[in-house]
Amino acid sequence: MHPLHAFFTPGSVALIGASSDPERIGGRTLRFLREAGFPGHLYPVNHSGAAEIQGLPAYASVLDIPSSVEHAIIAVPAPAVETALRECIHKGVRAVQLFSAGFAEVDAPGAELQTRLAAMCREAGMRMLGPNTLGLLNPSHNFYATFSTALNGLRPSHGIVGLATQSGALGSATYGMAALRGIGFSRVIATGNEADIDVAECIDYLAQDPDTRVICAAFEACKNGTRLRAALRKAAIAGKPVVIMKIASSDAGAAAAATHTGLLAGNDAVYEAVLAECGAHRARSLEEMLDIAHLCAVLGMLPRNESLGIMSGSGGIGILMADHTSELGMQLPALTADSSHALQALLPYAVPANPFDTTAQITAVPDGVARSIEIMLPPDAPYGCLLAYLAHMGLSPQRFQTTEDRLIALHRARPEQALVVVMLADAAVRQRLEAAGIAVFADPSRAIRAVAAAARMARLRREMSLGHVPVSSTTQACPAAAGLAPSLTEVQSKVLLHAAGIPTLPEKICTSASEAVEAAQALGYPVVAKIVSADIAHKTEAGGVALNLHHAQAVAAAYDQLRSNAAAHAPQARIEGVLIAPMVSGVETILGIHMDPVFGPMVMFGLGGTAVELYKDVAFATAPLTPAQGLALVNAVRSSALLKGWRGGPVYDLHALAQALSKLSEFALQHAEQLKGIDINPFVVQTQGGFCVDALISCH
Repeated sequence: MHPLHAFFTPGSVALIGASSDPERIGGRTLRFLREAGFPGHLYPVNHSGAAEIQGLPAYASVLDIPSSVEHAIIAVPAPAVETALRECIHKGVRAVQLFSAGFAEVDAPGAELQTRLAAMCREAGMRMLGPNTLGLLNPSHNFYATFSTALNGLRPSHGIVGLATQSGALGSATYGMAALRGIGFSRVIATGNEADIDVAECIDYLAQDPDTRVICAAFEACKNGTRLRAALRKAAIAGKPVVIMKIASSDAGAAAAATHTGLLAGNDAVYEAVLAECGAHRARSLEEMLDIAHLCAVLGMLPRNESLGIMSGSGGIGILMADHTSELGMQLPALTADSSHALQALLPYAVPANPFDTTAQITAVPDGVARSIEIMLPPDAPYGCLLAYLAHMGLSPQRFQTTEDRLIALHRARPEQALVVVMLADAAVRQRLEAAGIAVFADPSRAIRAVAAAARMARLRREMSLGHVPVSSTTQACPAAAGLAPSLTEVQSKVLLHAAGIPTLPEKICTSASEAVEAAQALGYPVVAKIVSADIAHKTEAGGVALNLHHAQAVAAAYDQLRSNAAAHAPQARIEGVLIAPMVSGVETILGIHMDPVFGPMVMFGLGGTAVELYKDVAFATAPLTPAQGLALVNAVRSSALLKGWRGGPVYDLHALAQALSKLSEFALQHAEQLKGIDINPFVVQTQGGFCVDALISCH
């Protein structure tokens, strides 16, 4: 049994800080539990010595309760919490909620107290939710253990959607909106300050909860990336869609790294990558999260591909839906030949295409709507979902009855085919259709976005590698594994990367202009000259790079100019010399490692150059990467089209690029304890092969 199970199905609950005032926090929670008909034993506790609270026998301490207590809710001021917790431990309570605030969210002393309380509970084997939690709900058990005022006007019903949220207010807003839309919940839990239980553990619980079929979650930040990844993968294996609201998406944490990669990462880009790798979808609003969850709950499955069939009695609505389909990267495949012929026979005035515009004349054909949908949804339909726009037909239940019956019969005959009806509908009509597994939306745009998200989750799960990808034994034996110095130059960085299997070019550090000329002549013109200093991370900004040097005079002049520029830019910098290397042509890309404090080494890819931070067309993936996963990372970047014969141009060596990304990821894992980040900028990809031309490894 999962450790969090005790929170949701207690047989007895003590409410410490219970109040006779039904509007106070301790009184409101007791009122909600009594009004809902909670079947277990309720024990109000208040040190005032009152004999009765809200009609129930009251106790001065949880220790005075004559029976055992499984679950405790503490709603007392912060200074009194420690005593209450000690009494709960002595009583043998298994699960405790701390509604009380005034801890880590307030100040350093509050954080210290919170840490001490968590340690105390952990030592005793008692799980703690909060502090500063809004509570939890289990509608199937009539357990509404919260003080949210949302329950003054509504009561979330039982359903198959589970919700875990760090923010209690965001959670109550979500289940309030859901209740008004008729969406029910299996479990709802708000984690608050997460001194013990976090959202990741809640997802893990919901992944194995038999009452939950769809999971929604919302959090500001994750404390344990390994636990979150494991929970999301567990949900994927269980076949449960996960829709995440990740708020606080600024780049505030990115500036800690000195590399381009760190500046480009930010919290948001890394979370986006991790969620996608684990098969979850990130929603951008509560409305979107609920749309997707409701769709998945009604359909009971994810669409089998990212293609849509669209039927509409309005040309304009059909065009709108087609536009959204294209924007979201979904396809509109042609109808099957049989469907095309059958539609033409049924509606000879309409063009059998996808989208299929029935025109308003369909109303003159007996059962025309239902028959058209039946034709467009054969067993071999090329699309994963059919969206049928039926305007406002659902507002006339009697007139719609025949169509409704035929649609329900069709779905029962072909349950593997996803059908979404877009129309204004009477509540009873909508409920009957959705009970039969046919989703109903009023807004065509929201319907398509929800379907696109569900189809994307299906694709992500197909692409998931559910097992661990080990670091190769050859890389483990690489000479670079000996250790990294705290401060590395470009040359030192490339030596390490070359040893790890990433190709580099021949080059030489020179300490005089004449030596630079000799090196250029030996390497062959044209060459590039670069200042070498561990104290100058970004050489371009310091005027420390000279390109396309074609003769000895240019090399000698560049040598002097680079030394002068470096001295002016960073007078205290240690200058080892000027690096002379061959000038190579190809497409400049950037390969990087961002050492994320939550998720560990993340591999970055983008098209390189000085504008990479401007366009931010980059993608991230968790290390390690196989070459196949490296290629997928390349393909995730929009501008990677330039590598694939863009407008008749050359096709570049994607295999070499994917190999370099894989080797870089393995190197990062080897040195994860020492690394701050890595930039290979640029890695020049050619039609055959590629080279690390410049690199910076930053270490602790």
